[in-house]
Amino acid sequence: MAVWRTNKTLLLVGEGRTEQAFLEHVKLLYAPRDCGLSVKVKNARGKGAKHVVEWTIQQLPNAKYDLVAVLLDTDQDWSDAVALRAKRHRINVLTSEPLFEALMLRVLGESDVGDAKALKRRLAPFMRDDATISKNYSAHFGIERLEAQRLNESTIDALLNLFIV
Repeated sequence: MAVWRTNKTLLLVGEGRTEQAFLEHVKLLYAPRDCGLSVKVKNARGKGAKHVVEWTIQQLPNAKYDLVAVLLDTDQDWSDAVALRAKRHRINVLTSEPLFEALMLRVLGESDVGDAKALKRRLAPFMRDDATISKNYSAHFGIERLEAQRLNESTIDALLNLFIV
């Protein structure tokens, strides 16, 4: 007779393709098969924080998730009203301040100063020049580094806490 076990379910939404790739990478590290956690990663296709939250709210009727989180930048459309809307829908907001690339550079111990182009250019060598491919995160963003940065980066800590079953 088969033994049924219920899995905790987690929906992770990235603002764009780079966030989605990183979330897929973290999923591979922290949610292996049969771990008791079923993780779905989606991409909101950019357009700012407000759009990401609204897009995620539209996904909620499609499936029942125990936890929902979004990883988004705070440089566009981020406000107290957007944060409140997410909270009302029980969406955990993981902010990349001000941009995802800045967060990743801080995790690497690099400077996070500069505009979006400069940050993307500085991160590129660590990502084999393509941050939209999840396997490119493995060389520099392994479990050891992510765990070590939990104390320094509240966004990383909050993300990894979602994987506790």
